[in-house]
Amino acid sequence: MTRRPTVQLLLASTLYGVATLAAVLDAGLLPPAGRRLLVLANNAAVPETTPGPDEAPGFDRLRTRFDGVHSWNGTIRPFHPAGWSPRTDDVPLWERHLRLLWDLGDDDVEIVLESLQTDPALALARIFPGAPLEVYADGLMSYGPTRIRLDPLVGTRVRRLLHLDLVPGLRPLLLREFGVAAETVPGEVFAKVLAELADAAPELPPVPREPALLLGQYLAALGILTPEEEERLHVRMLRGAVARGHRSVVFKPHPTAPARWSRTLEEEARRLGADLVAVDSSTLAEVLYQRLRPALVVGCFSTALMTAGAFYGLPAVHTGTDLLLERLTPYQNSNRVPVTLVDALLPPLEGTGAPVRAAEAAELLAAVGYAMQPRINPDLRAAAERHLSRRPDPRYFKRRRLTALGLPGGVPRRLAFLARRPAVRRIARRVRTAGRRLAGRASA
Repeated sequence: MTRRPTVQLLLASTLYGVATLAAVLDAGLLPPAGRRLLVLANNAAVPETTPGPDEAPGFDRLRTRFDGVHSWNGTIRPFHPAGWSPRTDDVPLWERHLRLLWDLGDDDVEIVLESLQTDPALALARIFPGAPLEVYADGLMSYGPTRIRLDPLVGTRVRRLLHLDLVPGLRPLLLREFGVAAETVPGEVFAKVLAELADAAPELPPVPREPALLLGQYLAALGILTPEEEERLHVRMLRGAVARGHRSVVFKPHPTAPARWSRTLEEEARRLGADLVAVDSSTLAEVLYQRLRPALVVGCFSTALMTAGAFYGLPAVHTGTDLLLERLTPYQNSNRVPVTLVDALLPPLEGTGAPVRAAEAAELLAAVGYAMQPRINPDLRAAAERHLSRRPDPRYFKRRRLTALGLPGGVPRRLAFLARRPAVRRIARRVRTAGRRLAGRASA
């Protein structure tokens, strides 16, 4: 019996994701296929006004790995990629539509995608219900547990989780409930792909060699911080870098952050007597690592903080993780693991603190992962109990969460009724609000 040709659909929503796919292909980690089609999704809040991955500098270098490129936004227009998935009854219609639109014919389909827990990846996986899946990790978030209970008809189709070894020796929790094997993408291959992007990147403004590099994030868009709080966070990065003796500072804003944030930093830099340069937000941080060789990388919890050390040997520090760990709600928020790992593994910008070792990071990850998703990872309870019995760090664990799960560090059962009293909760909220106001004034 003659086997039908195979076509691989590779989904990406960022240039970083396309670079990861290019490294996966260069390393020979995917099975052979007759055709490989790159499917691009622009998940920005307003994709019509935000450049997609194919408009980023260096994309043309990566595009040569693929036999064709399709726009997911154009395919499902007028729906937004992050908020659309086909109705169950419409799945056969959508599969026929995509086979015609993308000229797939009757070929066997395999799908390589990121963030299987959310759309558009989940939508694409559902449209081709018979396609085997390969998942590649989107940074530090893959070390956390699967954020939702995936339909077994989707989860059991995943063959592997391909991820960069950002924390050597640490195994991702993502999709472990389905027994999915985790395989690392060679760091040296990924570094070569990033070198291609560096060669194709536009010229940077005049910057002294070895500056301090500040990595901006747009946490206000996620509702975690207010715009004013995030501005203060960036100012905190600048002040900390200057306090460490860095007078030349480069700020890389988040691609979707407002321009006024750079102006706020410029005013503060003039006050501190530092030279500040803001670079194109669409340029990957890893490209700046190669071009500038920064003496220090400062950020909150960006994955780029980990690639700085893992692939370029650059010193990286964090700031603002204390505020983020307090603000993230609910406890299951998928950003909790990236914030926790950066806080635990990297030194702080201000003050002193010893990063934990890899073995301790694995214990911490197991405990946080269980506390986040106990129903998805019930087998991690014993590891969580051991860790909390020895190191109940209040930064990473909410007492209310530990109490609800009956874990060490929670309120004893005989006192748990207090947490359910409205008057006690009102007083606790007032105390937390007052504490946040005082902290905001102190950092202003």
